[in-house]
Amino acid sequence: MQHGGDLGEAASRFGGTDSAWLDLSTGINPHPWPVPDELRNEGWTRLPSGSDLAHLIAAARSAYEVPRNVVIAAAPGTQAIIQWLPHLAPRRPVAIIGPTYSEHETVWRGHGSQVEQIQSLGEASDGSRHIVIVNPNNPDGRIVGRSEILAAAAQCRRRGSWLVVDESFADVEPSCSVVRDCGELPILVLRSFGKFYGLAGLRLGFAIASPPIAEKVARALGLWPVSGPAIAVGTAALADTAWAAAMRGRLMSEAEALDERLTGAGLKVVGGTSLFRLVEHPRAGRLHEALASRRIWIRRFLWSPTLLRIGLPPDEAASVRLANALAACLREVENGRHDQGTRTGAP
Repeated sequence: MQHGGDLGEAASRFGGTDSAWLDLSTGINPHPWPVPDELRNEGWTRLPSGSDLAHLIAAARSAYEVPRNVVIAAAPGTQAIIQWLPHLAPRRPVAIIGPTYSEHETVWRGHGSQVEQIQSLGEASDGSRHIVIVNPNNPDGRIVGRSEILAAAAQCRRRGSWLVVDESFADVEPSCSVVRDCGELPILVLRSFGKFYGLAGLRLGFAIASPPIAEKVARALGLWPVSGPAIAVGTAALADTAWAAAMRGRLMSEAEALDERLTGAGLKVVGGTSLFRLVEHPRAGRLHEALASRRIWIRRFLWSPTLLRIGLPPDEAASVRLANALAACLREVENGRHDQGTRTGAP
C-alpha cells in the first residue's frame, strides 16, 4: 500500500459501504479544523488573485516560523511537489533514508534516477547525491536532529546537490523543523497542510527553500497553483494558533491512550507520531486480514511481515470497537483459526 485512505481495495475484498468501515489507515487528524460556515462558499466563483495567494503564504510563514530570506511556494498537496522534484533538481543519484513513504523512491526511479535506500544520514557520505529524508519519519516516527541534518546539507552545498526534508508530520513536533535553515543551504522542506489540520481533501502543501530552489518549484506549478477554497480555508486555519496548540496536546493525549489499548491487547508499540502508532506482531498480515474482516482498515507494509500502522480512532466508540476487535482477532490469529482467505465478517 502506497498510502492510506482509499477504502476501494478494502471494500472490493471484504465488502461493506464506506460508512461501515473504521478507517485507521491514514495519518490524518481525525479531529479536523472546524471550517466556519462563512468560508464554505468562499473562493468558488472567481480565480484566486495574487493577493489571495500572498495572504496564504503570509499565514504559512507565520505558522511555520519561516524567515524572510526563505521563499514559500504553495501547491495542491505535497505529492504534487514530490512529482516535480526529479525534473527540477540537477541530475544526480538519490539517497533516501528509509524505510519511509514509498512515493519518494517511486517518483525518482520513474524519472530514471539512480536511487539507493540507506538507513541514516551518516551513510550518505557521497555529497554528490541528492538526499531525501522524512522527518518525523513515516511510519516509525524517527526524528533526526537538526545538527545532523545541517551537516548533511552543508555537504550537499559543497557538491551541488539538494537535501529534501519531508516535514509532512512536523506540525505535531514543530521543534524538529529546519525551515529556518533553508536560506543559505540547499534544503527543500515539504510541509503538508491536510494531515495535521484534518482536511486532506483540500489538497494543500508547501515547498520551503532558498529563493533559487523555491522559485523553480513555483514556476513549475504555474499560475493558480492552489484553488480558491483551499486558499481561503488554509489562510484562516494556519492563522488559528490557539487551535493548533490545543490540538497538539489533544493528539498527544489520545496517542497515549491508544498505546494503552494496543499494549493491553498484546501488541508491541515500536514507534509512530501522535497521529499514528507503529506496532509489531509476528503475524501482522493475518492480523490485518482479521481486522479487515471486521471492517477495520489499518496499514500493512509489503516490505515487513511484522509491522502495522494504526491511526487515531476518531472517538471513544471507535476506540472501544478497535479494542474489542483486536482482542478477538489476536485470539484467532494466535490460535491459528483465522484464514487469510476470509473475505466476510461482522461489520
